[in-house]
Amino acid sequence: MNRLNMRNNLICLYLLAGLLLFSCQTARDTDTTKDESGEPSTVTEPQRVGMVTGLSPEKAEYYKKLHADTWEGVLAAIRQYNIRNYSIYLHEIEGKLYLFSYYEYIGDDYEADMKRIAADTTTQRWWQETDPCQLPLPEALAKGEVWTPMEEVFHTN
Repeated sequence: MNRLNMRNNLICLYLLAGLLLFSCQTARDTDTTKDESGEPSTVTEPQRVGMVTGLSPEKAEYYKKLHADTWEGVLAAIRQYNIRNYSIYLHEIEGKLYLFSYYEYIGDDYEADMKRIAADTTTQRWWQETDPCQLPLPEALAKGEVWTPMEEVFHTN
């Protein structure tokens, strides 16, 4: 693939990400509201996280089948370590498949919770099934990762 096509693909990815309102936020927002007694209280907004990776066309059906019946142990780890509202979307751009994930983190120590999820044996087995289906983007591959974080460009509640 020449540089112009690669650049156009990346532009398409980022435009699509913005249009789909996927997000990656490093700091959590706070808002002052009133509690049940009418007293001011601080509400911590979840940390919104959006990521992208490629998907092998040969493995697409298997990947969808796995996620249609996600293992309960994987779902339990996600809940236990403060991940909510988790979605993964599939989209084709110029003949290539891409996965876009979005979730909200509601805990207080993102890095520690992500390490706990990674240490979970059921999740490790799950990743042995899903990782071979995925095609990391170059920047993730260079770091030995599968998913590439995306920049949040818009959010509204």
